[in-house]
Amino acid sequence: MIYLLAVIGAIAVLVLLWRAFVARPASVAPPRKRSVAPDDDAEFLRDLERRRRRPEDDDGKPSS
Repeated sequence: MIYLLAVIGAIAVLVLLWRAFVARPASVAPPRKRSVAPDDDAEFLRDLERRRRRPEDDDGKPSS
Protein backbone atom coordinates (compact mmCIF):
# COMPACT_ATOMS: atom_id res chain seq x y z
CA MET A 1 0.00 0.00 0.00
CA ILE A 2 2.77 2.46 0.88
CA TYR A 3 4.48 1.74 -2.46
CA LEU A 4 1.29 2.55 -4.32
CA LEU A 5 1.04 5.92 -2.55
CA ALA A 6 4.72 6.59 -3.30
CA VAL A 7 4.21 5.82 -7.00
CA ILE A 8 1.11 8.04 -7.18
CA GLY A 9 2.98 10.84 -5.39
CA ALA A 10 5.97 10.51 -7.73
CA ILE A 11 3.71 10.61 -10.78
CA ALA A 12 1.95 13.70 -9.43
CA VAL A 13 5.29 15.46 -8.85
CA LEU A 14 6.52 14.53 -12.32
CA VAL A 15 3.33 15.80 -13.96
CA LEU A 16 3.56 19.11 -12.08
CA LEU A 17 7.22 19.55 -13.02
CA TRP A 18 6.50 18.71 -16.65
CA ARG A 19 3.65 21.23 -16.80
CA ALA A 20 5.75 23.90 -15.11
CA PHE A 21 8.89 23.60 -17.23
CA VAL A 22 8.21 21.72 -20.46
CA ALA A 23 4.64 22.02 -21.68
CA ARG A 24 3.74 25.41 -23.11
CA PRO A 25 0.35 25.70 -24.78
CA ALA A 26 0.34 27.24 -28.25
CA SER A 27 -2.29 29.74 -27.19
CA VAL A 28 0.09 31.57 -24.84
CA ALA A 29 0.87 34.95 -26.37
CA PRO A 30 4.47 36.11 -26.47
CA PRO A 31 5.34 38.65 -23.79
CA ARG A 32 4.60 42.25 -24.69
CA LYS A 33 7.40 44.60 -25.49
CA ARG A 34 7.88 46.87 -22.52
CA SER A 35 7.15 50.48 -23.26
CA VAL A 36 9.90 52.96 -22.59
CA ALA A 37 9.20 55.72 -20.11
CA PRO A 38 10.49 59.21 -20.99
CA ASP A 39 13.20 59.03 -18.34
CA ASP A 40 14.46 55.75 -19.85
CA ASP A 41 14.45 56.97 -23.45
CA ALA A 42 17.95 58.02 -24.51
CA GLU A 43 16.70 60.23 -27.36
CA PHE A 44 14.33 62.07 -25.02
CA LEU A 45 17.13 62.66 -22.53
CA ARG A 46 19.47 64.00 -25.24
CA ASP A 47 16.76 66.39 -26.42
CA LEU A 48 16.18 67.55 -22.85
CA GLU A 49 19.90 68.23 -22.46
CA ARG A 50 19.93 70.25 -25.70
CA ARG A 51 16.95 72.30 -24.51
CA ARG A 52 18.59 72.91 -21.16
CA ARG A 53 21.80 74.16 -22.75
CA ARG A 54 19.92 76.46 -25.15
CA PRO A 55 17.69 78.63 -22.95
CA GLU A 56 14.73 80.40 -24.52
CA ASP A 57 13.10 83.71 -23.74
CA ASP A 58 9.54 83.95 -22.45
CA ASP A 59 8.21 84.42 -25.97
CA GLY A 60 9.67 81.05 -27.02
CA LYS A 61 12.50 82.40 -29.21
CA PRO A 62 16.14 81.59 -28.47
CA SER A 63 18.05 84.36 -26.79
CA SER A 64 20.77 86.09 -28.86
